Amino acid sequence: MIKTNYVSDTARNMKPSGIRKFFDLASGVEGVVSLGVGEPDFVTPWRYREAAINSLEEGYTSYTANAGLIQLREEIASYMSSRFHVNYAPDKQIIVTVGASQAIDIALRAILNPGEEVIVVEPCFVSYAPLVVMAGGKAVSVGTTKESDFKLLPQQLEAAVTPNTKAIMICSPNNPTGSQLSKDDLEALAKIAIKHDLVVLSDEIYAELVYDEDYTSFASIEGMIDRTILISGFSKGFAMTGWRLGFVCANEEISAAMLKIHQYAIMCAPTAAQHAALEALRYGFDYVEDMRRSYLHRRNYLVESFNEIGLTCHKPGGAFYAFPSIESTGMTSEEFAERLLLEEKVAVVPGDVFGLGGEGHIRCSYATSMDQLREAVTRIERFIKKTTYP
Repeated sequence: MIKTNYVSDTARNMKPSGIRKFFDLASGVEGVVSLGVGEPDFVTPWRYREAAINSLEEGYTSYTANAGLIQLREEIASYMSSRFHVNYAPDKQIIVTVGASQAIDIALRAILNPGEEVIVVEPCFVSYAPLVVMAGGKAVSVGTTKESDFKLLPQQLEAAVTPNTKAIMICSPNNPTGSQLSKDDLEALAKIAIKHDLVVLSDEIYAELVYDEDYTSFASIEGMIDRTILISGFSKGFAMTGWRLGFVCANEEISAAMLKIHQYAIMCAPTAAQHAALEALRYGFDYVEDMRRSYLHRRNYLVESFNEIGLTCHKPGGAFYAFPSIESTGMTSEEFAERLLLEEKVAVVPGDVFGLGGEGHIRCSYATSMDQLREAVTRIERFIKKTTYP
Protein backbone atom coordinates (compact mmCIF):
# COMPACT_ATOMS: atom_id res chain seq x y z
CA MET A 1 0.00 0.00 0.00
CA ILE A 2 1.36 3.42 -1.00
CA LYS A 3 1.28 6.14 1.61
CA THR A 4 -0.48 9.35 0.61
CA ASN A 5 0.45 11.41 3.65
CA TYR A 6 4.16 12.02 3.90
CA VAL A 7 4.01 15.35 5.72
CA SER A 8 4.51 15.39 9.49
CA ASP A 9 1.73 16.57 11.77
CA THR A 10 4.04 19.32 13.05
CA ALA A 11 4.58 20.76 9.58
CA ARG A 12 0.98 20.26 8.53
CA ASN A 13 -0.39 22.13 11.54
CA MET A 14 2.05 25.03 11.22
CA LYS A 15 0.50 28.22 9.89
CA PRO A 16 2.28 30.04 7.04
CA SER A 17 3.90 33.36 7.92
CA GLY A 18 1.35 36.16 8.05
CA ILE A 19 4.01 38.60 6.89
CA ARG A 20 4.69 36.56 3.76
CA LYS A 21 0.98 36.55 2.92
CA PHE A 22 0.91 40.34 2.70
CA PHE A 23 4.20 40.55 0.81
CA ASP A 24 2.76 38.17 -1.78
CA LEU A 25 -0.43 40.24 -1.98
CA ALA A 26 1.53 43.49 -2.38
CA SER A 27 3.73 42.03 -5.11
CA GLY A 28 0.71 41.90 -7.40
CA VAL A 29 -0.16 45.59 -6.98
CA GLU A 30 1.60 48.28 -9.04
CA GLY A 31 2.70 51.60 -7.56
CA VAL A 32 2.86 50.35 -3.98
CA VAL A 33 4.55 52.37 -1.25
CA SER A 34 5.84 49.69 1.10
CA LEU A 35 6.20 50.10 4.84
CA GLY A 36 6.21 46.35 5.24
CA VAL A 37 9.81 45.30 4.78
CA GLY A 38 11.71 44.47 7.96
CA GLU A 39 15.21 45.16 6.71
CA PRO A 40 17.48 48.20 6.29
CA ASP A 41 17.09 50.21 3.11
CA PHE A 42 20.86 50.81 3.13
CA VAL A 43 23.13 48.78 0.85
CA THR A 44 25.85 46.86 2.66
CA PRO A 45 28.84 49.27 2.76
CA TRP A 46 31.38 48.72 0.01
CA ARG A 47 34.15 48.10 2.53
CA TYR A 48 32.38 44.96 3.82
CA ARG A 49 31.55 43.79 0.31
CA GLU A 50 35.13 44.32 -0.80
CA ALA A 51 36.40 42.21 2.10
CA ALA A 52 34.19 39.34 0.94
CA ILE A 53 35.35 39.74 -2.65
CA ASN A 54 38.99 39.79 -1.57
CA SER A 55 38.50 36.63 0.48
CA LEU A 56 37.23 34.84 -2.62
CA GLU A 57 40.04 36.16 -4.80
CA GLU A 58 42.58 35.06 -2.20
CA GLY A 59 41.17 31.54 -2.24
CA TYR A 60 39.35 31.42 1.10
CA THR A 61 36.64 29.11 -0.20
CA SER A 62 36.90 26.20 2.24
CA TYR A 63 34.82 25.46 5.31
CA THR A 64 35.75 27.39 8.41
CA ALA A 65 35.73 25.86 11.87
CA ASN A 66 32.19 24.80 12.81
CA ALA A 67 31.90 27.68 15.26
CA GLY A 68 33.22 30.18 12.70
CA LEU A 69 36.52 31.90 11.98
CA ILE A 70 38.39 32.28 15.25
CA GLN A 71 39.39 35.82 14.21
CA LEU A 72 35.70 36.70 13.83
CA ARG A 73 34.79 35.13 17.16
CA GLU A 74 37.58 37.12 18.81
CA GLU A 75 36.21 40.32 17.28
CA ILE A 76 32.69 39.42 18.43
CA ALA A 77 34.02 38.85 21.96
CA SER A 78 35.75 42.23 21.91
CA TYR A 79 32.63 43.89 20.47
CA MET A 80 30.32 42.41 23.11
CA SER A 81 32.70 43.41 25.90
CA SER A 82 33.36 46.99 24.79
CA ARG A 83 29.87 47.76 23.51
CA PHE A 84 27.60 45.86 25.90
CA HIS A 85 29.79 44.97 28.90
CA VAL A 86 29.41 41.19 28.65
CA ASN A 87 32.39 38.86 28.43
CA TYR A 88 32.49 35.62 26.45
CA ALA A 89 35.36 33.28 25.61
CA PRO A 90 35.72 33.26 21.81
CA ASP A 91 36.85 29.63 21.67
CA LYS A 92 34.13 28.18 23.91
CA GLN A 93 31.14 30.51 24.20
CA ILE A 94 30.52 32.05 20.76
CA ILE A 95 29.12 30.40 17.62
CA VAL A 96 28.77 32.13 14.26
CA THR A 97 25.45 31.13 12.70
CA VAL A 98 23.47 31.48 9.48
CA GLY A 99 21.56 34.52 10.65
CA ALA A 100 20.06 35.14 14.08
CA SER A 101 17.14 32.87 13.16
CA GLN A 102 19.41 29.82 13.03
CA ALA A 103 20.88 30.87 16.36
CA ILE A 104 17.38 30.82 17.88
CA ASP A 105 16.74 27.41 16.31
CA ILE A 106 19.85 25.71 17.71
CA ALA A 107 19.38 27.40 21.09
CA LEU A 108 15.88 25.98 21.47
CA ARG A 109 16.90 22.54 20.27
CA ALA A 110 19.81 22.55 22.70
CA ILE A 111 17.76 23.30 25.82
CA LEU A 112 14.30 21.80 25.31
CA ASN A 113 13.06 18.36 26.24
CA PRO A 114 9.74 17.26 24.70
CA GLY A 115 6.80 19.19 26.14
CA GLU A 116 8.78 21.77 28.07
CA GLU A 117 7.35 25.28 27.92
CA VAL A 118 8.86 28.47 26.58
CA ILE A 119 7.18 31.77 27.45
CA VAL A 120 7.02 33.82 24.26
CA VAL A 121 6.49 37.55 24.81
CA GLU A 122 4.12 38.94 22.17
CA PRO A 123 3.67 40.79 19.88
CA CYS A 124 6.88 39.32 18.52
CA PHE A 125 8.76 38.10 15.47
CA VAL A 126 6.60 35.50 13.74
CA SER A 127 9.25 32.72 13.90
CA TYR A 128 9.49 32.40 17.68
CA ALA A 129 6.53 30.15 18.49
CA PRO A 130 6.97 27.88 15.43
CA LEU A 131 10.65 27.37 16.29
CA VAL A 132 9.66 26.35 19.83
CA VAL A 133 7.21 23.80 18.44
CA MET A 134 9.75 22.45 15.92
CA ALA A 135 12.19 21.93 18.81
CA GLY A 136 9.59 19.80 20.60
CA GLY A 137 8.53 22.42 23.12
CA LYS A 138 5.29 24.19 23.91
CA ALA A 139 5.03 27.93 23.25
CA VAL A 140 3.14 29.84 25.94
CA SER A 141 2.14 33.26 24.67
CA VAL A 142 2.06 36.27 26.97
CA GLY A 143 0.67 39.42 25.39
CA THR A 144 1.83 42.94 26.14
CA THR A 145 -0.30 46.06 25.65
CA LYS A 146 0.01 49.63 24.46
CA GLU A 147 -0.82 50.79 28.01
CA SER A 148 2.56 49.40 29.15
CA ASP A 149 4.31 50.53 25.95
CA PHE A 150 4.34 46.86 24.94
CA LYS A 151 6.76 45.98 27.73
CA LEU A 152 6.46 42.70 29.63
CA LEU A 153 5.48 43.37 33.24
CA PRO A 154 7.02 41.27 36.05
CA GLN A 155 3.60 40.16 37.29
CA GLN A 156 2.75 38.87 33.81
CA LEU A 157 5.90 36.76 33.73
CA GLU A 158 5.30 35.45 37.25
CA ALA A 159 1.74 34.44 36.37
CA ALA A 160 2.84 32.55 33.25
CA VAL A 161 5.47 30.36 34.94
CA THR A 162 4.51 26.71 35.57
CA PRO A 163 6.51 23.68 36.73
CA ASN A 164 7.09 22.89 33.03
CA THR A 165 8.53 26.30 32.12
CA LYS A 166 12.09 26.03 30.84
CA ALA A 167 12.75 29.39 29.24
CA ILE A 168 11.51 32.81 28.27
CA MET A 169 12.07 34.31 24.84
CA ILE A 170 12.26 38.08 24.63
CA CYS A 171 13.35 40.66 22.08
CA SER A 172 14.49 44.19 22.90
CA PRO A 173 14.20 46.43 20.98
CA ASN A 174 11.13 44.57 19.85
CA ASN A 175 9.90 43.60 16.42
CA PRO A 176 7.14 44.75 15.69
CA THR A 177 6.59 47.36 18.43
CA GLY A 178 10.05 48.93 18.71
CA SER A 179 9.78 48.90 22.51
CA GLN A 180 13.06 48.83 24.38
CA LEU A 181 13.45 47.39 27.87
CA SER A 182 15.43 49.56 30.27
CA LYS A 183 17.95 48.28 32.78
CA ASP A 184 15.31 48.57 35.51
CA ASP A 185 12.84 46.57 33.39
CA LEU A 186 15.40 43.82 32.83
CA GLU A 187 16.41 43.66 36.49
CA ALA A 188 12.78 43.13 37.51
CA LEU A 189 12.38 40.29 35.01
CA ALA A 190 15.76 38.81 35.95
CA LYS A 191 14.63 38.34 39.57
CA ILE A 192 11.80 36.11 38.37
CA ALA A 193 14.04 34.20 35.96
CA ILE A 194 16.48 33.49 38.79
CA LYS A 195 13.69 32.61 41.24
CA HIS A 196 12.28 29.97 38.87
CA ASP A 197 15.62 28.89 37.36
CA LEU A 198 14.65 29.92 33.82
CA VAL A 199 16.84 30.25 30.76
CA VAL A 200 16.41 33.55 28.90
CA LEU A 201 16.72 33.64 25.14
CA SER A 202 17.47 37.30 24.52
CA ASP A 203 17.15 38.38 20.89
CA GLU A 204 19.36 41.48 20.68
CA ILE A 205 19.54 41.80 16.90
CA TYR A 206 18.41 45.47 17.07
CA ALA A 207 20.83 46.47 19.84
CA GLU A 208 22.68 48.95 17.62
CA LEU A 209 19.46 50.74 16.64
CA VAL A 210 18.35 52.52 19.83
CA TYR A 211 17.48 56.19 20.03
CA ASP A 212 16.59 57.54 23.46
CA GLU A 213 18.69 55.65 26.01
CA ASP A 214 21.73 53.41 26.12
CA TYR A 215 21.20 49.75 25.34
CA THR A 216 21.38 47.21 28.17
CA SER A 217 22.03 43.58 27.33
CA PHE A 218 20.06 41.06 29.38
CA ALA A 219 23.28 39.11 29.92
CA SER A 220 24.84 42.14 31.65
CA ILE A 221 22.27 42.06 34.46
CA GLU A 222 23.66 40.63 37.70
CA GLY A 223 23.23 36.86 37.90
CA MET A 224 22.08 36.51 34.29
CA ILE A 225 25.11 35.82 32.09
CA ASP A 226 25.12 32.06 32.74
CA ARG A 227 21.37 31.67 32.20
CA THR A 228 21.10 33.96 29.16
CA ILE A 229 21.47 32.80 25.57
CA LEU A 230 22.30 36.02 23.76
CA ILE A 231 21.31 36.09 20.10
CA SER A 232 22.51 38.76 17.71
CA GLY A 233 23.96 39.27 14.26
CA PHE A 234 24.82 41.58 11.40
CA SER A 235 21.53 41.87 9.51
CA LYS A 236 19.96 44.93 11.07
CA GLY A 237 22.64 47.15 12.58
CA PHE A 238 25.20 46.49 9.85
CA ALA A 239 22.79 46.32 6.86
CA MET A 240 23.73 42.73 5.99
CA THR A 241 20.37 40.94 5.83
CA GLY A 242 21.07 38.94 2.66
CA TRP A 243 24.45 37.75 3.93
CA ARG A 244 22.67 35.59 6.54
CA LEU A 245 25.15 35.92 9.36
CA GLY A 246 24.42 35.92 13.07
CA PHE A 247 25.97 34.72 16.29
CA VAL A 248 24.99 33.27 19.63
CA CYS A 249 26.73 33.58 23.00
CA ALA A 250 26.07 31.38 26.02
CA ASN A 251 27.72 29.50 28.85
CA GLU A 252 30.09 26.67 27.94
CA GLU A 253 27.60 23.83 28.56
CA ILE A 254 24.87 25.32 26.39
CA SER A 255 27.36 26.44 23.75
CA ALA A 256 28.77 22.92 23.45
CA ALA A 257 25.26 21.52 22.98
CA MET A 258 24.41 24.14 20.36
CA LEU A 259 27.66 23.49 18.52
CA LYS A 260 26.85 19.78 18.17
CA ILE A 261 23.50 20.63 16.56
CA HIS A 262 25.07 23.32 14.40
CA GLN A 263 27.86 21.09 13.08
CA TYR A 264 25.46 18.35 12.03
CA ALA A 265 22.77 20.60 10.56
CA ILE A 266 24.77 23.44 8.98
CA MET A 267 28.52 22.67 9.20
CA CYS A 268 29.48 26.36 9.28
CA ALA A 269 28.33 29.80 8.19
CA PRO A 270 29.41 30.98 4.69
CA THR A 271 33.10 31.80 4.62
CA ALA A 272 32.92 34.97 2.50
CA ALA A 273 30.17 36.40 4.70
CA GLN A 274 32.35 35.83 7.76
CA HIS A 275 35.16 37.86 6.19
CA ALA A 276 32.71 40.68 5.47
CA ALA A 277 31.52 40.62 9.09
CA LEU A 278 35.10 40.74 10.32
CA GLU A 279 35.58 43.96 8.35
CA ALA A 280 32.30 45.36 9.72
CA LEU A 281 33.35 44.84 13.33
CA ARG A 282 36.80 46.29 12.79
CA TYR A 283 35.93 49.35 10.74
CA GLY A 284 32.16 49.68 10.37
CA PHE A 285 30.83 51.71 13.27
CA ASP A 286 30.76 55.04 11.43
CA TYR A 287 28.33 53.44 8.97
CA VAL A 288 26.24 52.10 11.85
CA GLU A 289 25.99 55.54 13.43
CA ASP A 290 25.00 57.14 10.12
CA MET A 291 22.16 54.64 9.77
CA ARG A 292 21.06 55.13 13.36
CA ARG A 293 20.82 58.91 12.94
CA SER A 294 18.83 58.51 9.74
CA TYR A 295 16.39 56.09 11.38
CA LEU A 296 15.97 58.43 14.35
CA HIS A 297 14.94 61.27 12.02
CA ARG A 298 12.48 59.01 10.20
CA ARG A 299 11.07 57.59 13.44
CA ASN A 300 10.32 61.05 14.79
CA TYR A 301 8.59 62.07 11.58
CA LEU A 302 6.47 58.93 11.25
CA VAL A 303 5.36 58.71 14.89
CA GLU A 304 4.45 62.40 15.00
CA SER A 305 2.57 62.08 11.70
CA PHE A 306 0.56 59.08 12.86
CA ASN A 307 -0.52 60.87 16.03
CA GLU A 308 -1.47 63.96 14.02
CA ILE A 309 -3.72 62.04 11.63
CA GLY A 310 -5.51 60.21 14.44
CA LEU A 311 -3.61 56.93 14.75
CA THR A 312 -2.31 56.77 18.32
CA CYS A 313 1.29 55.63 18.28
CA HIS A 314 3.73 55.19 21.15
CA LYS A 315 7.32 56.27 20.56
CA PRO A 316 9.44 53.18 19.85
CA GLY A 317 12.80 53.18 21.60
CA GLY A 318 14.59 51.17 18.94
CA ALA A 319 14.54 49.02 15.79
CA PHE A 320 12.89 50.61 12.73
CA TYR A 321 9.18 49.99 13.25
CA ALA A 322 6.22 52.07 14.34
CA PHE A 323 3.18 50.22 15.69
CA PRO A 324 0.21 52.60 15.54
CA SER A 325 -3.26 51.71 16.79
CA ILE A 326 -6.00 51.55 14.15
CA GLU A 327 -8.77 50.78 16.67
CA SER A 328 -10.37 54.18 16.08
CA THR A 329 -11.25 53.11 12.53
CA GLY A 330 -13.41 50.22 13.72
CA MET A 331 -11.56 47.81 11.43
CA THR A 332 -9.54 44.74 12.30
CA SER A 333 -5.82 44.85 11.59
CA GLU A 334 -6.19 42.51 8.62
CA GLU A 335 -9.11 44.44 7.13
CA PHE A 336 -7.29 47.77 7.53
CA ALA A 337 -4.08 46.45 5.97
CA GLU A 338 -5.82 44.77 3.05
CA ARG A 339 -8.06 47.72 2.23
CA LEU A 340 -5.16 50.19 2.59
CA LEU A 341 -3.17 48.14 0.09
CA LEU A 342 -5.96 47.76 -2.44
CA GLU A 343 -7.44 51.26 -2.14
CA GLU A 344 -4.39 53.45 -1.52
CA LYS A 345 -1.52 51.12 -2.46
CA VAL A 346 0.32 51.31 0.86
CA ALA A 347 1.70 48.04 2.21
CA VAL A 348 1.80 47.53 5.98
CA VAL A 349 1.68 44.38 8.10
CA PRO A 350 -1.42 43.68 10.22
CA GLY A 351 -0.55 43.52 13.90
CA ASP A 352 -2.45 40.32 14.61
CA VAL A 353 0.16 38.21 12.78
CA PHE A 354 2.61 39.02 15.60
CA GLY A 355 0.49 37.37 18.29
CA LEU A 356 -1.29 38.50 21.43
CA GLY A 357 -1.55 42.28 21.78
CA GLY A 358 -1.06 42.84 18.06
CA GLU A 359 -4.69 43.06 16.97
CA GLY A 360 -5.84 46.64 16.52
CA HIS A 361 -2.41 47.74 15.28
CA ILE A 362 -0.32 47.73 12.12
CA ARG A 363 3.44 47.44 11.76
CA CYS A 364 5.00 50.16 9.65
CA SER A 365 8.70 50.02 8.84
CA TYR A 366 10.47 53.35 8.47
CA ALA A 367 13.43 51.66 6.77
CA THR A 368 12.59 53.54 3.59
CA SER A 369 13.22 57.02 2.20
CA MET A 370 11.68 60.18 3.64
CA ASP A 371 9.92 60.78 0.32
CA GLN A 372 8.29 57.37 0.57
CA LEU A 373 7.31 57.98 4.19
CA ARG A 374 5.70 61.31 3.33
CA GLU A 375 3.77 59.75 0.46
CA ALA A 376 2.66 56.87 2.69
CA VAL A 377 1.38 59.26 5.38
CA THR A 378 -0.54 61.27 2.74
CA ARG A 379 -2.21 58.11 1.43
CA ILE A 380 -2.97 56.72 4.91
CA GLU A 381 -4.53 60.02 6.00
CA ARG A 382 -6.68 60.06 2.86
CA PHE A 383 -7.73 56.44 3.52
CA ILE A 384 -8.70 57.21 7.13
CA LYS A 385 -10.78 60.23 6.13
CA LYS A 386 -12.51 58.25 3.39
CA THR A 387 -13.33 55.25 5.58
CA THR A 388 -14.05 56.98 8.87
CA TYR A 389 -15.97 59.98 7.54
CA PRO A 390 -17.50 58.77 4.25
